[in-house]
This record gives sequence, structure tokens and C-alpha cells, in this order.
Amino acid sequence: MRSLFAVASRPEIVSLAGGMPNVGALPMDTLGALMSEIVTRHGGTALQYGSAQGDPGLREQICEVMSLEGIDADPDDILVTVGSQQALDLVTRIFVNPGDAVVTEGPTYVTALGVFAAHQAHVVQVGMDRAGVVPEDLAETFARLAAEGRPAKLFYTVPTFQNPMGVTLSSGRRHQILDVCRRAGVLVLEDNPYGLLHYSSEPMRALRADDPDGVVYLGSFSKTLAPGLRVGWALAPAEVRRKLVLAAESAMLSHSTFAQLTVDRYLRTQPWQAQLGEFRSMYRARRDAMLQSLAAYMPQDVSWTIPDGGFFVWVTLPDGLDSKAMLPHALAARVAYVPGTGFYSDGRGRRHVRLSFSFPSPDDIRDGVRRLAEVVGEQERLRDALGCAPTPTKRFMSNSIHLS
Repeated sequence: MRSLFAVASRPEIVSLAGGMPNVGALPMDTLGALMSEIVTRHGGTALQYGSAQGDPGLREQICEVMSLEGIDADPDDILVTVGSQQALDLVTRIFVNPGDAVVTEGPTYVTALGVFAAHQAHVVQVGMDRAGVVPEDLAETFARLAAEGRPAKLFYTVPTFQNPMGVTLSSGRRHQILDVCRRAGVLVLEDNPYGLLHYSSEPMRALRADDPDGVVYLGSFSKTLAPGLRVGWALAPAEVRRKLVLAAESAMLSHSTFAQLTVDRYLRTQPWQAQLGEFRSMYRARRDAMLQSLAAYMPQDVSWTIPDGGFFVWVTLPDGLDSKAMLPHALAARVAYVPGTGFYSDGRGRRHVRLSFSFPSPDDIRDGVRRLAEVVGEQERLRDALGCAPTPTKRFMSNSIHLS
């Protein structure tokens, strides 16, 4: 992945790989003035050590942000972290010993797999369809692991505009998933960086809103403000939060007070919900450019998901094509993507590609998809020439998902 992104950053390549937010839409002059005021008027605090739990004022503002997703939270139960990535690592450090089972969606966020691997967890992935993870499959997985003598410690999920598939766990299934986890005694780790980037509906109700004692909620300002500030958080039951604070103290002593005060001041003084609306409009236009380009250029037997928010589209390639083997050809054609194998722990996903539309301009997206479609067509012709052509299938464009 590191090698891929190093190549994808070259200016001649259209990168549909990284899920970077487009910070160019932020009011930079306003942010600059705000940061200058913080240093001038509050520098003695902003440039000093702070609490490992995080600035109390920012924790109050985080509660206001989460209320948009139905969460009623106490600031005392929030730990501010260096992005939600650190929160994920701290929760895993507390709960997971080497060999413990962690259940995730399949596919799932690639860096979460890295965290679980670093803690030597046994990762088990549960299948998904257009409505998210399948509750019956999750229950069966929990039962099987318990029968094997290694019950699951965590269920990690990105339920809203999931990375990498872009699908969203349906409202009905959210209650089913919570019930399955509650009956199995498994803690839910809800990672929700994209929840407020919805395109055609109100925010989904968070899992945490319906089970405060059974869910640790991870949030971040990386997608809704700026990733360079590195401000995220974990909302956890009080007993878990106390352990998280201790773990955070040993990991970093304290988070950047300046970054926390910057986010706090932004939320208190700026029309941040209106700014979110501008982000949603911008990303919606980019998503539409990608979907229209996929429909216009891709061969008939390619399919993809249609996200209603977030940054990603999950593409299923024709039979016989391998997204990992195809990547050098795509880079030679000056377009980059992430092969589906990166989102599985067991080598699956070779027929799948994650495309991100968040950062490139609509024109670059169209150009990148056209280049990728040409590569896919070339690979199909090579496959057919080798005599392994599949049965022709009718093309469709929907949230249907075909997992290899």
C-alpha cells in the first residue's frame, strides 16, 4: 500500500486510490485568522502540555457533533485522540491479546487490519451485501468461534458509507446486529468517519445511540474538517474510557493542545454545519462524475456499488481478471486504484477494486475512469485470447455486490 501511494502521488497519474478529503473547500483565510488568534491570545495554553483525556471544551463540542446522529453523550466519557486511528489502536491494545478473535466486515478498512495484525489478533471476516453485514452470518460466526474455544473479543464495523465498499448498514439491520452482539457478549467497535457526509438523506442513527453500554464509538474530524489537525475521539462506557485514558497517557502523554483548541474554536465560531453542506455538494458532484463515467466507459460485465455518501465505490471486475495483477498495467496507463485484496485478511478480493472520488476533480475522475476502462478491456481481450472467456453476463449498475 505504501508503495502504491508513493507511485500514485506522481503528477502524471490520476489517483483514484487514496481517500483524501478535499481541504481546498475550507475557508483558509478564516482558519488562518482563527489559529493566529489562538496563539496570540491563548498561546500559553495552546502551546503547553494538556490532559491525556483531551480539552474539556472540545469534548463538549464533540457531544454536539454526535447529537446529529442521535447520540446523547457525556463529555466525561470522551477521549480525544490523534485521529480515530489512535483510538482504534488503543481499544485493540486494551481488549485484544495475541491469538484473540476479532470479527470484522469482509472487506474492511485496510489500516484496521494492520492494527489487528500488529496486536496479533485472529481476524475473521463476515460477508456483506447491499444492506451491509449479514446478521445471520455474524451470529453464526460468533457461535462457531465460541465452539472453537476462542470467543470473539470485538466486532469492528464501519456501518455508514463503508470503507471500502461505500454501502450502508440498513436501519433494520442495525438493531439486529446490536442484538446479535449483545447476546454473544461481544463489544461493538463502531468506526464512523463518514457519517455526516450523506448525499440524499438525513444522517443515519449511530449504533452507539441505541446501545451506549455495548458500543465504543470512534469519530474523527479528518473527513469533515482537516486530516492534518489529527483530531479524533473515542466515546466509551465509563469503565472502558478510564482504561483508554491510561493507555493514552502511556502512548502519547498528551495530544496537541493547539490542534484541539483550533477545532474547538472552529466549532464554536464558524458555521460548520453549512460548511458540511458545501462538502456534501462537492463530493456528491464527484461521485456522480465517477458513476456516470463507469456507466459510459466500462465493459458490459463490470459492476459497482452506488454510495449515498462517503468517498468510495467498490468495483467488481469480470471473471478471470485479477485487480492486483492488473495494477502495473493501470499505472502504466497513468491511473491508480487500490486492489480489493488489501481489504481482506486472507487474500480474497482479487476481482475487486476500490475507487475513491473525494480528491480528484470531476474532469480528472472522468479521465481516470476512462483510462482504467481501457485497461480492463485490454485485460479481457488477453483473457479471451488465452481461451478462458467466461459466459457473457448482462451489465448492471446497482448496489449489488459480488464477493469472490
